[in-house]
Amino acid sequence: MRPVETIMRTAPVIPVLVIDRLEDAEPMARALVAGGLRVLEVTLRTPCALDAIRAMKNVDGAIVGAGTVTGEETLKAALDAGSEFIVSPGLTERLGRAAIESGVPFLPGVANAGDIMRGLELGLGHFKFFPAMTSGGLPALKSLAGPFGDVRFCPTGGITPANAPEWLAADPVLCVGGTWIVPKGPLDPAAVEATARAAAALRR
Repeated sequence: MRPVETIMRTAPVIPVLVIDRLEDAEPMARALVAGGLRVLEVTLRTPCALDAIRAMKNVDGAIVGAGTVTGEETLKAALDAGSEFIVSPGLTERLGRAAIESGVPFLPGVANAGDIMRGLELGLGHFKFFPAMTSGGLPALKSLAGPFGDVRFCPTGGITPANAPEWLAADPVLCVGGTWIVPKGPLDPAAVEATARAAAALRR
């Protein structure tokens, strides 16, 4: 498996995907990969999410993982579906240990110094800063990064095309997570590819 830092450095933006229709999964993945975004986070928020992960893994070049993993049960389901990385909204010791024992690249959510310290005690050094904007935004992240110089982040939650470049310019940030790449409603692969191409061109 790829190390989590390699996954985070693959593209500047990780699309955070809520998939309601299984038939959208493969064409969505093809459009995103064609646009230069290979790392795809499928949130486990819909009934077809696990099947969507299985379908997207058929697309050449796609690195497909599961988001909204909240415990050992959803972790196991995501791994059984073939997830290549795991993202969680928060971090508990139990989930952290289970993910580490599985060997899967793991990106847990943190929002404060205590969360980061819990992760460091487990041997983790890469985190999702979530929810980024309502947790204090970029000033908060920079303040948190001060005592933890080697920690690296993927901010998610309130990231937009307008503010993504500022986040990506911060030294502790390797990538950002974005829900804007695939808007709600009927899938338009051409529009998704164009949006993905613009996101992939953002500078770190």
